[in-house]
Amino acid sequence: MESLYTILGAGGSIGNALADELLAQNKNVRLVSRKGVKVKGAESVVADILNYDELITSVKNSSVIFLTVGLQYDYKVWSESWVKIIKNTIKAAKEVNAKLVFFDNVYMYGKVEGKMTESTPYNPCSKKGEIRAEVAKLIENEFGKGELKSLIARAADLYGIYGGNNCVPNFMVIENLLKGKNAQCLANINTLHSYTYIPDCAKSLILLADDEKAYNQVWHLPTFNPPLTSKQFIELTAKILTTNAKTTILKSWMVKLLGYFVKPINEVYEMLYQAEYDYYFDSTKFNKAYNF
Repeated sequence: MESLYTILGAGGSIGNALADELLAQNKNVRLVSRKGVKVKGAESVVADILNYDELITSVKNSSVIFLTVGLQYDYKVWSESWVKIIKNTIKAAKEVNAKLVFFDNVYMYGKVEGKMTESTPYNPCSKKGEIRAEVAKLIENEFGKGELKSLIARAADLYGIYGGNNCVPNFMVIENLLKGKNAQCLANINTLHSYTYIPDCAKSLILLADDEKAYNQVWHLPTFNPPLTSKQFIELTAKILTTNAKTTILKSWMVKLLGYFVKPINEVYEMLYQAEYDYYFDSTKFNKAYNF
């Protein structure tokens, strides 16, 4: 029977890129979303993965389940939903005997001096980081038990195709420069910051999913090293787009003030440490393992 690759969270930046890459490799693909996302060549299923009955039906016969879901950037939503999503997905993957690949971020590490690696301890300094640490541990607790083959794949800040308004480098830098506007930078333009290219995530997630030796581990997906400063990233982008690299820096106090009036910006404020201090995401382990 042909392997079936199911994407939970179809329609998001990673889900879209992953679907494209799987189909380009002639894989059998199922897209699961609440809105019924459709892509030519893939099966489309409507399901709310917070509802276990809908979830288990949506992953039937899956060989690999990619959990790439993105939730509204709201602590209340995260606190109500993330743990339930992870527990539901772990249970469902076991029930259908599928492998689980969880696409994760770096919030659980908190503020790190030096490089973030797969062995960096969890030390969240934000409420959202505490939730991400909790859900990561739920999957890591399954490592080596023999009931589930699972892995966690992490990326730095995303940019590139399908990023849109969900990816800070896209809407603050690339899209502004394309429109002839000033690029925007949070807090400090001279700190180092790692960026992961979305198509690289898709290709590397498939490499991991298809490698039996990759499971029961955490992986950092391939990311340019050493990181650029925000200033260098903006200048390089402007050069590629043949435009001026004029930049507006949004200082921490400005973000805090705006957060009093605009809730989504208030949600961003607790994460500003990622812009105020060096953010160095290291993917050496993956690069060496897959010669990427």
